[in-house]
Amino acid sequence: LYTGDIKAKEMFLKFCDWGIFITAALTDSEMQNVLDIEHGGMNETFADAYEMTRNEKYLIAAKRFSHRMLLDAMAAQKDNLDNKHANTQVPKVVGFERIGELTDDAKYKTAGSFFWTTVTENRSLAFGGNSRRESFPSITSSTDFVNDVEGPESCNSYNMLKLTEDLFRVTPLAKYADYYERTLYNHILSTQHPENGGYVYFTPARPRHYRVYSSPNEGMWCCVGSGMENHGKYGQFIYTHQKDVLYLNLFVASELNWKDKKVKIRQQTLFPNEEQSKITITEGKAEFTMKIRYPSWVGDGALKISINGKAVNIPDHPSSYVALKRSWKKGDVIIVSLPMHNTVEHMPNVPNYIAVMHGPVLMAAKTGTEDLKGLVADDGRWSHIASGKKLPVDKAPIIIEDNITSIATKLQRVPGQPLLFTASSLHLINPTNVILEPFYKIHDARYMMYWMALSKKGYQSYLDSISIVEQQKLELEKRTIDFVAPGEQQPEADHFMQQQQSKKGNQNDEFFREAHGEGAYFSYQFSTNKQTGLSLFVRYWGAEWGNRKFDIYIDDQKLLTEDNSNRWNQSAFQNVVYT
Repeated sequence: LYTGDIKAKEMFLKFCDWGIFITAALTDSEMQNVLDIEHGGMNETFADAYEMTRNEKYLIAAKRFSHRMLLDAMAAQKDNLDNKHANTQVPKVVGFERIGELTDDAKYKTAGSFFWTTVTENRSLAFGGNSRRESFPSITSSTDFVNDVEGPESCNSYNMLKLTEDLFRVTPLAKYADYYERTLYNHILSTQHPENGGYVYFTPARPRHYRVYSSPNEGMWCCVGSGMENHGKYGQFIYTHQKDVLYLNLFVASELNWKDKKVKIRQQTLFPNEEQSKITITEGKAEFTMKIRYPSWVGDGALKISINGKAVNIPDHPSSYVALKRSWKKGDVIIVSLPMHNTVEHMPNVPNYIAVMHGPVLMAAKTGTEDLKGLVADDGRWSHIASGKKLPVDKAPIIIEDNITSIATKLQRVPGQPLLFTASSLHLINPTNVILEPFYKIHDARYMMYWMALSKKGYQSYLDSISIVEQQKLELEKRTIDFVAPGEQQPEADHFMQQQQSKKGNQNDEFFREAHGEGAYFSYQFSTNKQTGLSLFVRYWGAEWGNRKFDIYIDDQKLLTEDNSNRWNQSAFQNVVYT
């Protein structure tokens, strides 16, 4: 498609044929079971093959590789994403949208658009990323964004941008470009080290934590592969067109050669370091409509546009496009004024934490460089995780303010620095010299992108309660050599799970695994760091019913027979330590 290489096309289609052949004997039910496991964008791949050839067998394959567990729910506009592995789901939906685009099938199109809406509006952080520990949290477990260090995964945003491009191609709405811009500047741009080139896997939102970077030829993570593609996307979505309409989606210095119209356009800007962009027709003459995005972060009535020095009347509102239809000629100059201001955004489902945005840019603060363990990762199995010390969240800077929205206006710009702000006018607990800067500029340091913000009346009791819980968690983590989260895909894979007649489920927003029947079991491999005298910590649900008698083995030696049948009769989790 990009180079016209016939050999590459033949190879691609032969691989598609092979994929159809090796799955042909599977029943429909068996095929759906296969799709429970992460399988990338297979339906998208077959949809692309269908577009290239118009051979129906590839469209049939694309639909056969579409996971109905997700497709049916999204098409019915029901969010069933809680605790599902996030980057298993996003590529599926990219495929749904491609099938919908190629066939105009309303079910697939609705599935694609609803998934995008629920993820971006309900499940994404201020920098555009989503998920923690690779899975979508439920409402009650969204505090994991604060508690865990395995924050949003870079691959998720890569695939969300693919989905956004596909949705925009069918329905060019400004909300898609708004999200694209936010995620591009704040997540994608931030995920490559500016000096050593390493890529980021997880971006923790936990206050005062940090990120680690891949090492060339050692860190072969998924986010390294997608990361190589990520940083080629900066020019991909600046301009798009449909027939005689040119969309200016992003404010990025660039040059466009629109061959169909025999027109060349140059965009000059230092955005986001300046609040305007200059667009010049440098060659050609043609009549067309230029649609310039009115960003969601520019105030109503604040966007200003002039053509050759003459102001344009703008009846449009934020998150839309301003249509400029005329006969354009060489030398025409458009000036777009983009006034930026600070805003506050609450963490999804965790309203006591806020982020500060300046226009579309997430503002964050460096908080230190201590204990950046594994900053440049080796080839270890878990080296993509920032495993340095977790600093207590109740000891991080905390904002005390009854009127939360006023926090944005109380930040003071550093003179001569358009994207630097101080927090000296804010009332802070655990005060420090806070300098806010674009998150994408922060590397090799601990940082804060989310801030606890409490009213004067409620902060002391809140702090007391979380301090106790936090201390208990930190004490347990300090004692912990290794742990596994049963029922969660990646942790179980990391610990080489084996099982027979076991199944996983979810109880009160926590995954579990259980085994039933003769010969049923499940096992994990734990690291001991060559230490002895260790204890085994197990978390049970306290309201089990039926026979809950089982044996626990360590290194094939029976530790004990446990019987939790009617043991607690409390609808709460129970922690048991075996020594």
